[in-house]
Amino acid sequence: MSAATSPSTGLLYGVERVCRLFETPRSTFYAHQQPAPAEKPPPQRRGPKPEVSDDELLTYVKADLERTHFRAEGYRKVWARLRVMDHVRVSPKRVLRVMREAKLLSPHRSRQGSAKAHERTIITDAPNVMWGTDGLRVETVEDGWGWVFVGVEHWNAECVGFHVCKTGDRFAALEPIAMGLQRIYGGVGADAARGLQVRMDHGTQYMSDHFLNQLKFWGIAPSFAFVEEPQTNGVAERFNRTLREQVLNGRIFKSLDEVRRAVAAFVELYNAEWLVEKLGFVSPSRARKAFTLRAAA
Repeated sequence: MSAATSPSTGLLYGVERVCRLFETPRSTFYAHQQPAPAEKPPPQRRGPKPEVSDDELLTYVKADLERTHFRAEGYRKVWARLRVMDHVRVSPKRVLRVMREAKLLSPHRSRQGSAKAHERTIITDAPNVMWGTDGLRVETVEDGWGWVFVGVEHWNAECVGFHVCKTGDRFAALEPIAMGLQRIYGGVGADAARGLQVRMDHGTQYMSDHFLNQLKFWGIAPSFAFVEEPQTNGVAERFNRTLREQVLNGRIFKSLDEVRRAVAAFVELYNAEWLVEKLGFVSPSRARKAFTLRAAA
């Protein structure tokens, strides 16, 4: 501007004088003289380019969710199956991000309420040390309300027994334990399971003399969960939650026989194929078989 001549007066006027008259900072004037900066490229992932793109990974995830027999599974099991079955080696956090962006995460996985401190553990280092048992109610069209009792191994989360019935009394609560003894120990005679403990809550079925005396006959020691702390019976509680999510919720059952068939089919499938994270994403049946082979060796 200091070298430009005014067309009206033919005189030269400097930048400082013009900016002062127009009350404009000189920095603003010089800023407008600079060329417009080029648009920055969109941010990209740092480091080497992954072998599997996000679009390809999403295709793998959707295919895995289609082939699984279960519903509402989390990203960790999807990651484990992709790694073992499809040889897709990506980080778990990346699978979580891709599933979150595609809205494939189950809304049932969100935490509700405030966490309660529980510093101890109920997971055993070997099988047949502690089983958990609990019951839940289910409604049918013809038979009305019924009960489902389960027995669950604390070591590998295996369902060792179940019982579906109309009346949830002390006799019915013993049925899944008896089924587990027949299956694991080969019988229900006196002292058949000496050394085993059964974790349960303070329900009337489990507090009855008949129930406790029958456990004593089998050589089983009762182990009661803490009052108002269901996490201390968390193995059985967690299996019941899985049973509700996979079988009972969102389905109308005509009769208790239909419930019995559905629970039996799920228990067989669960023990054979359900991936347990604490076991390194191995099914309960496979974990028990591997433990038996190691013990024999």
